[in-house]
Amino acid sequence: MTKRIMLRRNQKSTVNSSTSNKISRRTALGGLASLATVSIVPSRVLGLNGQTAPSNQLTRAILGCGGISNAHLGMPGKILAMCDVDSNRLKGQMAKVQKTGNKDVKGYHDFREIIARDDVDIIHTCTPPHWHAYMAIAAAQAGKAIWGEKPMSRTIGEGMAMKKAIEKAGVAFRINTWFRFQSNFYGSGVTARQVKKAVDGGLLGKGPYKVTLSGVTGFNWKFNWSGKTNLQVQPVPDHFDYDFWLGPAPYRPYNAHRTHGTFRGYWDYDGGGLGDMGQHYLDPVQYILGKDDELPVSVEIDADPQDTDAVGSWRRITYKYSDGTTIVLDGENKDKDAAFIEGPEGKIFKGFKSDVKGFAEKVKSLPEPAPQVTDFHQAIREKKKFALNEQNGFNSCTLINLGKIAHRLNANLKFDPKKMKFVDNALANSLIDQPCREKWKLPV
Repeated sequence: MTKRIMLRRNQKSTVNSSTSNKISRRTALGGLASLATVSIVPSRVLGLNGQTAPSNQLTRAILGCGGISNAHLGMPGKILAMCDVDSNRLKGQMAKVQKTGNKDVKGYHDFREIIARDDVDIIHTCTPPHWHAYMAIAAAQAGKAIWGEKPMSRTIGEGMAMKKAIEKAGVAFRINTWFRFQSNFYGSGVTARQVKKAVDGGLLGKGPYKVTLSGVTGFNWKFNWSGKTNLQVQPVPDHFDYDFWLGPAPYRPYNAHRTHGTFRGYWDYDGGGLGDMGQHYLDPVQYILGKDDELPVSVEIDADPQDTDAVGSWRRITYKYSDGTTIVLDGENKDKDAAFIEGPEGKIFKGFKSDVKGFAEKVKSLPEPAPQVTDFHQAIREKKKFALNEQNGFNSCTLINLGKIAHRLNANLKFDPKKMKFVDNALANSLIDQPCREKWKLPV
């Protein structure tokens, strides 16, 4: 019988256990680079030797107990463990799980103890983005499947490290955005699949295309995720391990506005409304345009100069590809007559309306796009790529991070997708890999 290699096992962890704090300081947890890189899928996952492997038998752990974790609680598979450095949040989410009759769930302060468990199949990363790469890489090296939150990574460099580690380990990965393959895509009123049919079928011409994401086309940006300047130092609450929450991010004195629901307003942890909603909006566009394997060659910004710490708003971000295709993020909703997608022979507007004669009937007659694996547990069991995986997810997240760097520097930038470097801009290149506290260097 094939079994997962046991890296470390913790059978006695409880919420706020002293064991958690002690173990976190031992050599065994001192560096995730020591985690095994061998990926062995347990027989119970694959359904070998007569064992059944229905999706609800896959086991899960949730890292991070903030608001977004609520969306993960009801996903298939039994929850065995939860983790948060805020003991109040951990207790609250643990209580929700226990009320469902699940008495086996255990609470942890240190996520590395969960990753060391041999009986957890899927790791859900529900933390702020500055933790996404670190946790995903550790999970991949331990042979776990990963259900990640958006954006995939805080930086381009962290995304590249994630992608490399996941591919090397051969584990399943998905991002928790679904508009590429499931729900109606915001203002279109139809699935992204239907829009792709129209584009692939040549109803708008063969390109280049112009995509506009704005309130006019159904994609209002959230500029409420802005940071505050001149934050006053506040005492850290007793129930909150702020130093652990910071993790790889640079140290800054505690203020509540940096953490929990408002962390998106600071460059160290996310990137405002673009970081929050960007992958929801841009990943389906990437899919629709057939650019899963491409990145733009330039990004232009129209915004006011930015604070070095707090994220502000922007008016317009424009991506340009080598073939002339552009994606415009219109934060001001300035283009009142904008089409969602415009090609040389037609346009598609909000509500999936078009100026192409007989558009609806023509779309119906077109062949369907290639099928996608949209059941994550199927992807795990059958070792298939999920619809939104570490490869196409990395590219759509890179769109976000390119825009964030342009916004942060308030500079128009040229980018070389082959070298994964900005052209003649050392400052922009320095933000591909942001500073990381020494004890939290990526384990690669």
